[in-house]
Amino acid sequence: MALENHTTITEFILLGLSSNRNVQILLFVLFLLIYIQTLLGNLLMLVVISSDPHLHTPMYFFLSHLSFLDLCFSSATVPKLLENLLSEKKTISVQGCLAQVFFVFDTGGTEASLLSVMAYDRYVAICHPLLYGQKMSNNLCKGLALGAWSLGFFDALLNILLAMSLDFCEDQSIPHYSCELPSLFPLSCSDISVNFAVMLCSGLFHGFVTCFLIVFSYSLIISTILNISSSSGRGKTFSTCSSHLSAVLLFYGSAFLRYFMPSSGSSLEMITSVQYSVVTPLVNPLIYSLKSKEVKTAMRRTLKKYYQYFR
Repeated sequence: MALENHTTITEFILLGLSSNRNVQILLFVLFLLIYIQTLLGNLLMLVVISSDPHLHTPMYFFLSHLSFLDLCFSSATVPKLLENLLSEKKTISVQGCLAQVFFVFDTGGTEASLLSVMAYDRYVAICHPLLYGQKMSNNLCKGLALGAWSLGFFDALLNILLAMSLDFCEDQSIPHYSCELPSLFPLSCSDISVNFAVMLCSGLFHGFVTCFLIVFSYSLIISTILNISSSSGRGKTFSTCSSHLSAVLLFYGSAFLRYFMPSSGSSLEMITSVQYSVVTPLVNPLIYSLKSKEVKTAMRRTLKKYYQYFR
């Protein structure tokens, strides 16, 4: 579909996080450091999980997908943010904007699905430990991961196909540092009722179904933990879930605020977007590595192996 047939403008202006030049330079340094740490942290998780046989389990299989997703999620927005913080002309083409909308929607939707899959994995591991290997078979894990990626892709595709038919005119300014679907609706001179309804329905269905699965899984997990007689046993069992719970709360809390609140260009929108698209990909590998003895031990083995190899 030719975008030129549907729009009277060719680019948008991203107003960004601040108009103060000194603040922009400070933000550039901050977000550059965050992005580098995000890349290094998630790449390290991918290398450690793939190279250490002790981590070839369903939980770490899903965690490797999460690390790859976080790389994609962060890379969909942060490089353009860094470019605009240094450039005088803070623009993005209509095609580039729609592409960014698609990748943010795709990776965000996939991450929501993957977090629910990881909750199910923890449920089986804690509530049915003797059947864990049988229930979480290799084929099932691959099928669940494929399902998470597919749901995110088709959800994003449905919304972006509708967005491509919008007419954009007059106001080109987006009061944000990146292109997200709610920010495009106020700029359109077309009827956005269908687009908004589809975004709301698909987002609510996708978000609340995955959130319900997480809550349901953890209600069963907590019930099982409370039935453990030993306090040390309860603490050890819960510690295996706390990392995942932290990631869920951080991602879902900010994403729900961003996509289910009216778009107003407020500072709260900026904060929630930064939290789930910049901060979450940074802290996920830290959450899982710092709280997991297995990961820390595997990291030491991997670093030692590569150190000896390059000596």
